[in-house]
Amino acid sequence: MADESNQLRVRLVTPERVLFEASASAVELPSKSGYMEVLFGHAPLLAELGAGDVVVHGGSGENAPAESRYNVSWGFVEVLPDRVTILASDALKPEEIDVKRAKEQLERGHKEWNEAGDSEEAYTEALHVIAEAEAKLATAAEKH
Repeated sequence: MADESNQLRVRLVTPERVLFEASASAVELPSKSGYMEVLFGHAPLLAELGAGDVVVHGGSGENAPAESRYNVSWGFVEVLPDRVTILASDALKPEEIDVKRAKEQLERGHKEWNEAGDSEEAYTEALHVIAEAEAKLATAAEKH
């Protein structure tokens, strides 16, 4: 058993629910600029989340497996030396992902990309939709 004094308190919440709240030894996060890993004692940080997987390692507490994976779509993360708070606009467990719907979202994103014309804002929105759909499909593929 890991030393509880070197555990992070991790909380993953969306506007609708709390998906995860327990201690962990490490957390991998998809930030807007790439993946990062947080360990106990990390320097304070506030970062924007991208679309991808949050992986919680060494979870302890009620109903917490050794490793937990959640697909998140955008939001923010606050890192303090002893805790990580993930505020995601949307988060799903792998088994909650609707693959058919994610494929439709990917197609919609590609359609938006093709119809964006000269609008930088339209391209950015299309990339946002595509990234979210691709991350959901990757998470769903991992569960098999």
